[in-house]
This record gives sequence, structure tokens and C-alpha cells, in this order.
Amino acid sequence: MTALRDQIERAADILRRARHVVAFTGAGISTPSGIPDYRSPGSGLWENDDPYTVASLSAFRYHPERFFRWVRPLTARIFAAQPNVAHEALVALEATGKLDAIITQNIDGLHQRAGSRKVLEVHGGLHTATCGHCHRTILATERLQKFVADGELPICAACGGILKPNVILMEEQLPVAVFQRARQAALGCQVMLVLGSSLEVLPSAGLPMEAINAGAQLILVNIGSTYLDERADVRIEGDLAIVLPEIVSLAGLSVNA
Repeated sequence: MTALRDQIERAADILRRARHVVAFTGAGISTPSGIPDYRSPGSGLWENDDPYTVASLSAFRYHPERFFRWVRPLTARIFAAQPNVAHEALVALEATGKLDAIITQNIDGLHQRAGSRKVLEVHGGLHTATCGHCHRTILATERLQKFVADGELPICAACGGILKPNVILMEEQLPVAVFQRARQAALGCQVMLVLGSSLEVLPSAGLPMEAINAGAQLILVNIGSTYLDERADVRIEGDLAIVLPEIVSLAGLSVNA
């Protein structure tokens, strides 16, 4: 039996026995869908851009054109992407009643498009936008699709202010109500699945540690190290599109199981 197979079977056994599971997902669950992550050498979004220059609240306020120039190709890839089998595995897990929540750092909406309903977007999402002048919030998909097509900054129809997509930028506070629900879910779970996150962005990256400290077991699947590697009950270095469906299937929890 290979080491990888042994790890997958151990993870499946932990998942099979649990009644309350929470998934914490990062960019690595969406890279198989063609959306780049942030820190992978050679391909990460921060490889050539300083996040505080292009994706901070200060940068948006004083130089919104820099943010929109940076986010335009990423938005295009997000709109073109489709959920992958790792997203679908979480849909199947949710259908069993074991999965209490998906806490996601991702802004792509692929969990919801795959069919997951218990999604907590702690870093926001692209589906809404808010005017910085009149504070009106709108559904933003059509406006952002037009922006991707023609490059014109999205403008508020009510007052002419610039619309900010409701994604959480550097220096910006996380959505309080959503983060509180995420923390409650983390503190109440028996198993925390950390899936495709480097766990480098606080405060959301602290939630898995809170779950462990409250007694949860940790299954960690990621390419690259995290600060919780030594605390994990099972740590798997691998592609989530391969590993996660196998774990869920071996646990007898997949749609076709």
C-alpha cells in the first residue's frame, strides 16, 4: 500500500465516523478549474504584483484603475471557469448531512455554482458590488461581464460613483456576520477539512487552529506547507481534484457510493 493510499484511507475513515464536518477552502480547490492561486512559484497572482499596490483598500480608493486593470483578467477567468470534481465532492458530502459549512477564502462562487448551499464567503465575492459614493449595493455579474468585455470601469447608475466589487481587499475588515458564523461552525465541528489553502491570510487562516483547539480532527490537503502541518491528523500533498473525490468515495459518502 502506497503512502498516499494509506493517507487517503485514514482520511476517509475519519470522515466516515464524523457527524459534524466543516470544510475550509482556498485557491487550491479552484486551480483545477483554471483559476490561478496567489502564491505558487511561477504562476501565483502575487508573483508579479504587490497586493498592497493593486488589491488593497488604499489602492482602490486612490487608484481604482490599478485595481481594475489587475482584476480584469482574473475576473474573466473566473467567469469562464466551471466547478470541478473537488467542488462536486463537497456537494455530495453536504447531501449526506455531515457537512455543516464550507468556509471559503475564494471569491469565485464555484461552490455555489456546483450546488453547495452552506457556503460562507469570508473574503466576499464578485456577485455584488457597492458604490463608494452613495453606498448602494447591486447585483454585479452583468456589470462586471461588461467591464471584462470593454474595460470600462463599472459606474453606479444612481450617482455615477465607482462600484467596488464586494471582495475583501488588503486592509479591509472581513464581513463581521459571516465571519462570526464561520467561527461558530469551526468551533462546533468534529472534523475540519482544510482544502487548498496555504493558511497565510489572517484572520480567516486562524479558524482551523481554533477548530483543533476545540477538539476537532484535522484533514489537510494542499500543495505546499502550512503552519498546521504538524497538527494535522492526516496531511496529504496532492491535487484536490484527485484526492478529495477519492476520500469522499472511500468514506461511502459520494453520490454514486
